[in-house]
Amino acid sequence: MHGTGAPVVTPFDEEGAVDHDALAELARWQVDAGLDFLVPCGSTSEAPLLTADERERVVETVAAAVDCPVVAGTGTESLRASVDAAERAAAAGADAVLAVTPHYYDYGQDRLAEFYRDLADDSPVPVYLYSVPPYTDVALDPETVAAVATHDNVAGIKDSSGDLTRLQRTVARVPDDFDVLVGSGSVFAHGLDAGAAGGIVAVANVAPERVSEVYSRHRAGDEAEARRINRDLVDLDRALVAHGAPGFKAAVRERGQPAGQPRRPFQPLDDDERAALAEIVADRT
Repeated sequence: MHGTGAPVVTPFDEEGAVDHDALAELARWQVDAGLDFLVPCGSTSEAPLLTADERERVVETVAAAVDCPVVAGTGTESLRASVDAAERAAAAGADAVLAVTPHYYDYGQDRLAEFYRDLADDSPVPVYLYSVPPYTDVALDPETVAAVATHDNVAGIKDSSGDLTRLQRTVARVPDDFDVLVGSGSVFAHGLDAGAAGGIVAVANVAPERVSEVYSRHRAGDEAEARRINRDLVDLDRALVAHGAPGFKAAVRERGQPAGQPRRPFQPLDDDERAALAEIVADRT
């Protein structure tokens, strides 16, 4: 999964049902705009608000709509449920799964490593670890990642800590064929400087052309230009993250794409919030 991916927003209609036609259209637009792979059922996809059946159908829709790798968000608190989710995602067309750290209880790093090894043992497709402490308050230590990275069916990690020191320490400890993916759009280029293989960044929902250019410029050896493009995206990324899923959907609609509505308990942005965000989108995309 080298390159740039997006945790695709999930369009909901006015009744709160998944709009699969809109999802397919949105996925095709993102790939046509330069993204290398897609991640349905990620955090920005409002995955925690989807049922297991809905997640499977969302993955199926995205996989059928695009000709690129698909990494399905599948993580749950339970090992058994996570294995079931991985099996369902694979059957729906996913090439790999992205499993968030169990976080409701304080398991400790050793138990988390054991969880991922056991999941990888039973998953029919490769497993990517997903460390997202802003949502879970749990960060995978670089030593924990390294302890799991040698498993044949563990392919990499999405590190959404935004902590470049942690990312650098992880890169230094894992094998060369283990994909360390940046999960924070504001530090994408700097993560690539540190040795990351690519990124799964939410801002790519809104500015797929610009975010994919960060990677392509960096890969071509123009690291300074990659960092400059990334700097131009920081204000947009911060504004989107501040508003969460409703903000991402409002911004995607500003790009003329069918993002749909957020699902309850989220509420759409109010008029003032939408207007302020629309200015930033127009300026940065």
